[in-house]
Amino acid sequence: MQILTFDFTAFAETNHRIIQYLIAASVITILAIILSRILRKLIKVYFERSSHILKVDPTRYKFLRNAVSFVVFMLAITLIFYTIPELRTIGITLFAGAGIFAAIIGFASQEAFSNIISGIFIVIFKPFRVGDNIKIGELHHGTVEDITLRHTIINNFENRRIVIPNTVISGQTIINSTIEDERVCSFIEFGISYDSDLDNAIRIIRDEAEKHIFCIDNRSQEEIESGLPKVIVRALGFGDSAINLRAYAWANTSREGFVMKCDLFESLKKRFDAEDIEIPYPHRTLVFKNRPDEK
Repeated sequence: MQILTFDFTAFAETNHRIIQYLIAASVITILAIILSRILRKLIKVYFERSSHILKVDPTRYKFLRNAVSFVVFMLAITLIFYTIPELRTIGITLFAGAGIFAAIIGFASQEAFSNIISGIFIVIFKPFRVGDNIKIGELHHGTVEDITLRHTIINNFENRRIVIPNTVISGQTIINSTIEDERVCSFIEFGISYDSDLDNAIRIIRDEAEKHIFCIDNRSQEEIESGLPKVIVRALGFGDSAINLRAYAWANTSREGFVMKCDLFESLKKRFDAEDIEIPYPHRTLVFKNRPDEK
């Protein structure tokens, strides 16, 4: 006949260990919840302020808060598995398989993640906002219509929408005409012949530019008192067949500056023709050596 014995010491130690594991798991879970809420609150406040500046709907960035919560809880689960020895072996196996799967997904979608990271940088550093007139590289020029975490939409001057991935924008030089001061200085350049009256040509250019509706006075009070003209015209140098002139005319916006430049090209051509100011075309002098009729 066998007598069953019960080891109360081992049972007590096992229960004590289980209680410790439960307490540790509960503490880690509570800390993860608190940390997640704090981070979500901070991200919400920051992106709402940035979205107000960028004039973008802040709901576009809600998934970032959810992503932060996901990362925090994944770290908490990892810590729980690491704390409990009985779960550590199982956790290592699971996370190894998950790591391989995550590597495959990450490799397949690395371009999408790059666009998201670039979009976050655009939100943080604010190189442009919705409504800004920008030029990206040498090809794309227009008004920013929308900013997302994947791409930016630009409405160009042909009323066509250009969808540019944020990674492309991050690698290009951005010219922003409205980020601080929308006023622009338009260069109106002409070449006149050496036989033309230089002083008269400068007077005509200045007169036509100053009376244009979009031309503004950008002079300081000191410059006005010193007699500096509203539109400065300078001789840039001597070309092959022309004296190159440049007028510096200011406008309130880049769009108005572009319209002003086009109008001045037309009006100045008519004034130059009326007042005998020649806009020369290139001349070439051909010198023949060893002419066929001379032997």
